[in-house]
Amino acid sequence: NRYFAVFGYMIKSDSDDFFFEKRSKRPPQDRVNALLSFLYTLLVHDTRSALEGIGLDPAVGFLHAMRPGRPSLALDLMEELRAPLCDRLALSLINLKQLQANDFEITPTGVVMTEAARKTVLVAWQKRKREEITHPFLQEKIPIGLIPHLQAQLLAQFLRGDLDLYPPFLWR
Repeated sequence: NRYFAVFGYMIKSDSDDFFFEKRSKRPPQDRVNALLSFLYTLLVHDTRSALEGIGLDPAVGFLHAMRPGRPSLALDLMEELRAPLCDRLALSLINLKQLQANDFEITPTGVVMTEAARKTVLVAWQKRKREEITHPFLQEKIPIGLIPHLQAQLLAQFLRGDLDLYPPFLWR
């Protein structure tokens, strides 16, 4: 709650079209929330695939309640990845004016992204995933897109007793 209470201050756009007061979803009530929801959906798919790829059940989580069809463990894993992977990209797309007000449709129930906006975001997402960083725990240079896979591997190693503690992803 504290994080999202100050999130709007990171939006440097001089337009009133992009504002953020609070997190809203199903359906998003403003353009920023629509963008965040779309990016979070991309990330949950990546984390779910990563967990399944190493043999963990994405439905059995620790932080998120387990419900039929809900990938609770994927949602747990993506918590530490939201800000560096999704929120940072959303702010860049807005602040660099790569998305405009007309990239969103305001409906009676909420806000949705246009097909062109989704394409812009997907291209930026794929480009971002190819960028390289040094993983803070492994101290190896990796593409950003591998972070969910590496974190899933580290979680599996911890759960299987190969690591004493789970090293969360902390980007400096």
